[in-house]
Amino acid sequence: MIDNARITIEIAARAARLRDQIHYHDYRYYVLDDPEISDAEYDLLFRELERLEEEYPELVTPDSPTQRVGGGPAEKFESVTHRQPMLSLENAFSEGEVQEFEPRLKRFLHQQAEFDYVLEPKMDGVAVNLTYEDGLLAIGATRGDGHRGENVTQNLRTIKTIPLVLRRETTPAPAFLEVRGEVYIELAEFKKLNAAREAQGQPAFANPRNAAAGSLRQLDPAVTAGRPLKIYCYGIGEVAGREFSSHWEVMQTLKTWGLRVNPYVDRCQGIEAAVAYHHRLEGLRHGLPYEIDGVVIKVDSLELQTRLGIKSRSPRWALAYKFAATQATTQVRKIIVQVGRTGAVTPTAIMAPVEVGGVTVSRATLHNEDEVARKDVREGDWVLIQRAGDVIPEVVKVITSRRTGREKPFKMPERCPVCDTPLVRPQGEAVTRCPNPDCSAQLKRAIRHFASKGAMDIDGLGEKIIEQLIDQGLVQDVADLYRLQASDLLPLERFAEKSAQNIVQAIAGSKKPSLGRFIYALGIRYVGEATANLLARHFQTLNALKAAAVEDLLLIEGIGPQVAASIRDYFQNPKNQALLAKLLQANLQPQAATQVLTTPLAGQTFVFTGRLQQLSRDEAKALVTAQGGKVSSSVSAKTDYLVVGKDPGTKYAQALELGLTILDEAGFAQLIGRIT
Repeated sequence: MIDNARITIEIAARAARLRDQIHYHDYRYYVLDDPEISDAEYDLLFRELERLEEEYPELVTPDSPTQRVGGGPAEKFESVTHRQPMLSLENAFSEGEVQEFEPRLKRFLHQQAEFDYVLEPKMDGVAVNLTYEDGLLAIGATRGDGHRGENVTQNLRTIKTIPLVLRRETTPAPAFLEVRGEVYIELAEFKKLNAAREAQGQPAFANPRNAAAGSLRQLDPAVTAGRPLKIYCYGIGEVAGREFSSHWEVMQTLKTWGLRVNPYVDRCQGIEAAVAYHHRLEGLRHGLPYEIDGVVIKVDSLELQTRLGIKSRSPRWALAYKFAATQATTQVRKIIVQVGRTGAVTPTAIMAPVEVGGVTVSRATLHNEDEVARKDVREGDWVLIQRAGDVIPEVVKVITSRRTGREKPFKMPERCPVCDTPLVRPQGEAVTRCPNPDCSAQLKRAIRHFASKGAMDIDGLGEKIIEQLIDQGLVQDVADLYRLQASDLLPLERFAEKSAQNIVQAIAGSKKPSLGRFIYALGIRYVGEATANLLARHFQTLNALKAAAVEDLLLIEGIGPQVAASIRDYFQNPKNQALLAKLLQANLQPQAATQVLTTPLAGQTFVFTGRLQQLSRDEAKALVTAQGGKVSSSVSAKTDYLVVGKDPGTKYAQALELGLTILDEAGFAQLIGRIT
């Protein structure tokens, strides 16, 4: 008689052994690049595990290699808050800037010894945060704004270079671990992917980074699983159950846990050695199978990193030394002008397509009329273009030696190319503008801005759709978006019942934006995302902002006279008032900004006077606002703290007179929890 209990135990043990074997061989293949078995032998192990789990579903575990792709498509991505923020890096584009990095650190710490650095290739991919709990992959998220990202766990699980369970043979896994990494696509795989898309009639991705980002944001993980994504890990966030003394130790430990680390990661002593590493890697750059755009230089000691701290948006202990701007030579076929959402008319060079830094470009900005004249760019010219810092292409110079005499000089048109309104160039400004607020080009750009990711984030409302909505008279301002019905869209090109319904639902889903997003979406001149969030935190409600006088706006640190006047002019404009009323009638409900309530600074008003020794004034102000405090430029009875540096001014006497709390720099550092 067969012992069924005995068989179940044996089968469970076999399944566990198969999982361990497959994890081990994944590690050998994807991390060490040193496989021990053939693909056919690996496939036999995987199929056996699949068969056992199919016959005995109770044996399936979350970390099973068969569970990399699981579940159906999601409706949307949920927000995830990173335990430790994923900060951006300060960039350096010249050797001189890098040479100044170490002396700056020495001055800050009052030390003379050289620093030890860890050097890493700066991958040109998508930053993600992997959260492991008790060694198991629990959450995977995009970087997002550095504090909150999108939960793309199911998509990240499909990437075979990301272990579902940490290896523990030599180093026990911590109870909690945030791992930071860069997801990317190799160049050869990127070309194959684009070739396949074009064969299917789909648009090609612009570059490998764009392809990686698009692949990670697929609602269906099965689509992501079909993309050739890989990862290199470059650091950690919060960790519980393990302590480290250096970044180098972190990187070596990540490898023992089965996490993939770039083989070119190195360490050195002194900034000169870091510069030499940069030059070596730049020489290897074009032979690498993936794109990099520079070198990241990090102070190795974690204790020194803590002492150095962070600036407003980046750690003081790290620097991204970017490679020289990628350049190429091409010919200007035509110079056109484009009308932006504020009416700015920008000359743009239409060029023979050319590859620059892995991206095919055919347009380059010429900025304004004066810039065209200064560089003397003409139609038919051969020009040198570049993507400085790998961003928007621009014309560096004209190659005059290649002129034939048939080139055509540029002349700024006198009338708007879209609405035929006479163009104006205000005295003292370099920008020519179309003054017609009803110009359809401005409206199209305004709606694109309104729907953009940093603003109302209306998914699917792209340029082609916006053009049709305006050209067909369905939309005359951004508020009209909220009156659209699926039946309005069906007559438009490329719309079916489902796609029309999706757009209408996406628009309806944007009705409760944060106040900061809403302010930014309005497109107020000079008000970018950072300023919009600053206004939202300060005023808390749209009505309070609308009622603010210029004097009230100038009290906010970071708001100058030009910005304050622009904000006040916007809200006093009758047309804008009517638009806001129309938006509110459409049931838009901007959500009040929330203050950080868990820090000593929350809701407190600070004023600074004198010269600080350990921080710049801007850095100190950023620390206050980051923890929910407010910064004012003048002392009053409403001031909670005056922070006094060297050689204080009259604010010090005023604070004494009012009996305010006065802090020296050390007291301020203690209050914000900073180690001095």
